[in-house]
Amino acid sequence: MDAREADYAHFVRSRTHALLRSAYLLTGDQHLAEDLVQEALARTHRAWARLDRTEHAEAYARKVMYHAQVSIWRRPKVAEVLPADFEPDRNHGADDHAESAVERLVLRRALLTLSAKQRAVIVLRFFEDHTEAEAAKLLGVSVSTVKTQTGRALDRLRALLPDLRVLTEMPEPGR
Repeated sequence: MDAREADYAHFVRSRTHALLRSAYLLTGDQHLAEDLVQEALARTHRAWARLDRTEHAEAYARKVMYHAQVSIWRRPKVAEVLPADFEPDRNHGADDHAESAVERLVLRRALLTLSAKQRAVIVLRFFEDHTEAEAAKLLGVSVSTVKTQTGRALDRLRALLPDLRVLTEMPEPGR
């Protein structure tokens, strides 16, 4: 194995888990996330010899991943049926693991009600901590599209989950 291949193998071993987390947040499904990461890693491998600096490989892989996800949005849509909404009993002040797990499940279900574009901007803006301009560049859309989708996504999440602590800590878009 030559040095370039060894560098690529090290990159895959060290960064796949981080890429998988982001892909899961983008897709909302473990299997789709794995497929997305595999596609991004395959394309990154094909471009490995062309990369000027291997330190930028993760950024390249993420960009490939985001662009692949955008291309999925443009495919014809198939209706997705979600189970009925689940509203757990709230015991404010209790900071136990069960409540935290239920909050994560409810938040996940709410995220799945967002469109793929809205989910992507939420992931990029609040999980990946990108600016609006960076998110727009990664997704290949305008900054105003990112702002609009972020606002709509946050409004939808706040409507679905009015008492969820995480959403009240998210700033309003443009503020």
